[in-house]
Amino acid sequence: MPKCKNSQTLPSHFGLVSRRDFLKFCGVAAAAMGLPLSMGAKIAEAVAALKRPPVIWLSGQECTGCTETLLRSTHPTVESLILDLISLDYHEALSTPSGHLAEEAKKKAIAANKGKFILVVEGAIPMKDNGIYCQIGGRTMLDILKETAPLAMGIVAIGSCASWGGIPSSGPNPTGAVGAAEALGGKFKVINIPGCPPNPYNFLSTVLYILTFKKLPDLDNQGRPRFAYRRLIHEGCERRPHFDAGRFALEYDDEGHRRGWCLYKLGCKGPETYNNCPAILFGNVGARSWPVGTGCPCFGCSEKGVGFTAPIAAQASLVHFSTTGTPFKGEERVGGGRLCLTPPQTFPPIHPPEGHGPSAATVGVLSGLTGVALGAGAITATKLGKKETESDDKAGKE
Repeated sequence: MPKCKNSQTLPSHFGLVSRRDFLKFCGVAAAAMGLPLSMGAKIAEAVAALKRPPVIWLSGQECTGCTETLLRSTHPTVESLILDLISLDYHEALSTPSGHLAEEAKKKAIAANKGKFILVVEGAIPMKDNGIYCQIGGRTMLDILKETAPLAMGIVAIGSCASWGGIPSSGPNPTGAVGAAEALGGKFKVINIPGCPPNPYNFLSTVLYILTFKKLPDLDNQGRPRFAYRRLIHEGCERRPHFDAGRFALEYDDEGHRRGWCLYKLGCKGPETYNNCPAILFGNVGARSWPVGTGCPCFGCSEKGVGFTAPIAAQASLVHFSTTGTPFKGEERVGGGRLCLTPPQTFPPIHPPEGHGPSAATVGVLSGLTGVALGAGAITATKLGKKETESDDKAGKE
């Protein structure tokens, strides 16, 4: 690592962050990406370079929710991220300059870092009427994206809107909103980090991977990093045992809902949505800090054709889709065998029928019969014991 191999602190541009804490963070990032912990040192070396990697962040049709989730990351914090780890040269919401000064700063940053910067796209891109429904600095988002993308080292679409259209693309989609990859006509490889909002650590880990290995992480057929979107939410959900046992909440705040039963019948889309929400949680506030953990059904925000498309109350399809996007027909699922999502044919009763307990007379009769049976058994055993003893004595005399 530059200038810090034999010291206890990082280079001066990292402030007072200790080398130990920084290496610990990089080791955790490596583990999150499914890499050996030993790769943490390589990640640290890449991001501790004196010249911080430049990032250009473009915003289209969005609510700034993806930026907001990044502001709430704690390892690293956003100020450490943009002041120490990367050089955030342009971001409409976070840049100090505004107006013409901001646009001029963006042009200079792109020109100075051609082929070396990471382009981050937040928000959908309207295509209808040549993209006039989203303009920045007098130019359409569509034109800005097409001009900037060929100059970037890598392109990351953060959030569902930038990944595949998200909320703006919901029917009837009046602006013709699409994701970054579609807006670019499939000419560039775009890494999609869907979610509304996505977990900030999925984004941070992706950026660290690109900076460290100078290549894209392994992606699925929707351009999502497999380390974050490899498994169905249903697989890691803490309510999964209740699904298998047939225990479902039927209404909000009913007994099953209060007791943490499965939310499938309330419209949970976990069985058809890929994400690592139950594994890494949100907000760094402890257990159950994700939508399903707090009692809200997953609405499939990170899955194209599910989030903002399927009715919220509609029950998820239990046909398991592979990471290639096709229904299973006997082939193996990436990372393991086929996952059966079909509940058992019969379930233990959720609400056992209330019956009347046995009467005192019935208990008395049963107790009496039990006593008679036990007494008869004891007498029979005694007689058998005497007969065996007499037989042994007779055999001994002979």
